[in-house]
Amino acid sequence: MDVATFGCEAVADVEPQALGLTYWFDAADEGAPYSVKIRFAGRRIGVKRKPGPRDSFSVVEHVEHVVPGTGPVAITVRVFDIAPGEWHVTASPVAEAGAGGRTGSRSARPGNLPKAAASGATAFGPIMRVRAPGARIGVWPALVGVGVVVALLTQWLLASRVDLPTTRILLVSLAASLVGLAGAKLYYLVEHRGEDHGVLTSGMCIQGFVLGAIGAIVVGVQIAGMSIGLVLDVTAPGLLFGMTIGRYGCFFGGCCAGRPTGSRFGLWSSDRRLGIRRIPTQLFESTLAFVIGVIAFLLVWNPTIRPAGVVFVGAISAYTLGRQLLFPLRDLPRKVGHGRILVMGIAAVILAIDIAVAVLR
Repeated sequence: MDVATFGCEAVADVEPQALGLTYWFDAADEGAPYSVKIRFAGRRIGVKRKPGPRDSFSVVEHVEHVVPGTGPVAITVRVFDIAPGEWHVTASPVAEAGAGGRTGSRSARPGNLPKAAASGATAFGPIMRVRAPGARIGVWPALVGVGVVVALLTQWLLASRVDLPTTRILLVSLAASLVGLAGAKLYYLVEHRGEDHGVLTSGMCIQGFVLGAIGAIVVGVQIAGMSIGLVLDVTAPGLLFGMTIGRYGCFFGGCCAGRPTGSRFGLWSSDRRLGIRRIPTQLFESTLAFVIGVIAFLLVWNPTIRPAGVVFVGAISAYTLGRQLLFPLRDLPRKVGHGRILVMGIAAVILAIDIAVAVLR
């Protein structure tokens, strides 16, 4: 078992404090999926008075679907509302009725998992929310930042190719990127309303970024007196290249994780709670965005493509359709029963019409 640390003296004693704990075990080699329960119990070290309610804790973490053959598994929990300081913590498997007969592999039985103990100190709570094996702090914003730079450079190159005013487009796009970031955060908070997360450490949704950024570009282009369709066309490849890079940030940052799998093509990654071998859906989506981005780039590079706007509409429709096809590979339940099918149908129809318009014109 590991106790998460964060070596930053500036926030070492800042409230709220929390304890981040990770219990490791090896999944069974074969058999059917099974569940595991781990009880984490802790007591604060060095208490010189009668222990109070915040000087001890006991929580049970339940992993319902451990896939055999996935190798090392890491269960991470965060304990809040405890007294700051040094703690001694134990982790003990909790046997479930009938669990021992689910598979023929001895290591699959929770009763055979080892107990573990560790000691460590509390740390700044918002940081502990995102600390986990396989989730690297800072990678997501760094790669998203690189993606934005690549997107702007691609847009500038294509705008120069079709004789658009590059300076005005760059200024509009910079402002649109800020609006898109706000839209991505707002979209996430609305979609995950009611969940226990902080505004600063909660995630963002690419749908919100695209809606916010594109809306801002349309308004900015109208004010600047440029062709909306042509500006959107030169924007589409860069937007897709930016998402290509940003999805790697999702993979290494612990969001948008794929389903656990025992396949040799799975990659060990984390959703910040459960580290396990998973389907790398983020990398699949990155590849999808790259392929569509390259096609869009080549089409825009050929200035004979008309009417203006068909490249943007086709690229976004194709990406939306492909993204919906990848959604079932995510380890995330959908909140709307038929929403995915509806979006796929609309995207496919728009893509078909867009191709027909481009070919006929």
